[in-house]
Amino acid sequence: MRVGFGYDSHRLQEGRRLVLGGVEIPAGRGLAGHSDADVLTHAVIDALYGALGEGDIGTHFPDTDPAFKDISSLELLARALSEVKDKGLEVLWVDTTLICEETRLAPHMQAMRASLERAGLPAVNIKAKTNEGMGFVGRGEGIAACAVCLLGPASEGP
Repeated sequence: MRVGFGYDSHRLQEGRRLVLGGVEIPAGRGLAGHSDADVLTHAVIDALYGALGEGDIGTHFPDTDPAFKDISSLELLARALSEVKDKGLEVLWVDTTLICEETRLAPHMQAMRASLERAGLPAVNIKAKTNEGMGFVGRGEGIAACAVCLLGPASEGP
């Protein structure tokens, strides 16, 4: 068994879409970034690479590479999951926490979970918290996410 932990954060910016877990969330501002800036999916990808002992999302998908400009983070997740499979492992569980002050996320949790499961995660839990007005999240400057994953040997057959 292998455990990985991931974290990501992005600034909120006018004129950008807010994408979390591959789902576009109606909001006044979105997240700034080279890709779609999906902090939830990025934290999951970081957790997967952590469990593999293979660095982090920036190592595999650098923000200096034009190939990743505005790319869907679900595509990056698919690539990371392919690497998990190539190592003879499978994802057994993913647990995540979104930290967001302004946008109410509860109505979108099921859609986010379904999106991540369609992208190849067999089991994922998503929680949302505020930061009680503290720090960059609490001031409404950005959104953060954490994820932990459990990988195990790939099962054979159905």
